[in-house]
Amino acid sequence: MSELPYNLVYLGIGGIAWTVAGLKLRAWRREPSFGLLVVALAVASPSTSFLLASPLLYRAVGRLTGVGNLATLLVYLGIVGFSAATVVLALVWAPPEERAGDQVWAPLDDRLRQRVRRRTAVFAAMVPVLVALFLIGGPYRPETPLTFDTTFAPHTATALFLALYQSLYAYSLIDIGRVCLGHAARLPAGWLRRGIRFIAAGALTACGYVVCKIAAIALAYAGVDGAEWLSTALGPLFATLGAIGITLGFAGPAGAAWTSRRRDFRALRPLWDLVYRADRRLALEGPPSPAWRERVALRDLEWRTTRRGLEIRDGQLTLRPWIDPAAVRGAERFAERSALGPDERDALVVAAALRSAVGALAAREVPRPREEQPVLPGLDADPAEERAHLVLVSSFLQSPLLERALAEQS
Repeated sequence: MSELPYNLVYLGIGGIAWTVAGLKLRAWRREPSFGLLVVALAVASPSTSFLLASPLLYRAVGRLTGVGNLATLLVYLGIVGFSAATVVLALVWAPPEERAGDQVWAPLDDRLRQRVRRRTAVFAAMVPVLVALFLIGGPYRPETPLTFDTTFAPHTATALFLALYQSLYAYSLIDIGRVCLGHAARLPAGWLRRGIRFIAAGALTACGYVVCKIAAIALAYAGVDGAEWLSTALGPLFATLGAIGITLGFAGPAGAAWTSRRRDFRALRPLWDLVYRADRRLALEGPPSPAWRERVALRDLEWRTTRRGLEIRDGQLTLRPWIDPAAVRGAERFAERSALGPDERDALVVAAALRSAVGALAAREVPRPREEQPVLPGLDADPAEERAHLVLVSSFLQSPLLERALAEQS
């Protein structure tokens, strides 16, 4: 049996999954929360197992330690870690109907801590049992990275080791699949619901791996030959598909959020340029040079976008004394006649006001006293809505509708 496909698949999935785990750990370091740490561990544990399950690394572990097939124990302990993390994850995910605002994790109060301890205690107690059964069933020679289960299942201690491991794994898969399906059914459409459904689908698909493995182990223990394909082909196929689904589930919402932040960061640039040209003291730093650096920006996007929004707001306050009330009234009339929604009408009025202010400032006009300064829409927007409002304002700066709105000035 060629080991190349297994090396490619296991190393590929393990590498991708560890990338996701690294991003989750990075996010946890920036914004520590128990729930985010559990997610990071839930991804990192099986990622490590997939890497070690590749025949290339599997054999390397045996050579380095001198213990035959030790990688099997390490792989399975990694999956036990995943099982424990997913069971805890099912506890700390706040049900949609109990969330306040954008809350995702249930408060880690004394009651939840006790439930987490009880659940993890079961897995912690099983680890030394698994290690003992594995060692009692040995020694394991030769190295069998693909056929360990069926080769050594006739040993009673090894069969118990394998059955106990599969039972813990199946329990966690069913538990997280059940919780995710319940959560997804109560969430609004979007990437979060889609991601949770991916996790549920991946967990339930991976149950096929458990069924195949249990059947292969039982047949091998009974002395029945010819069932290795269940353990070496069909079972790994279910495990691979399940891992892909779970990884997509954890990575999808984060990827969508990153894409949204990057889109907003770049969309705000025209509006930021407008206020920056009016007063360069508003920004911590000027436009990136060369310009392509912003187009390839990948890191710290939330911080950069938030900072850009704050600088724009400061610029609005700076420009307010030069806003022409006539330009505001004209833009309001034009917006009312246009087939625009309320948010778009407000954004168009603000864009027209800021353009008029920049022109007045450049012409060195006298600033208006506070009582004559018009109040613009959107200044009292909630933080969650403010960014969307500013992005709309920025988009109208490049729209022909703005010129038509300014032409309504009286």
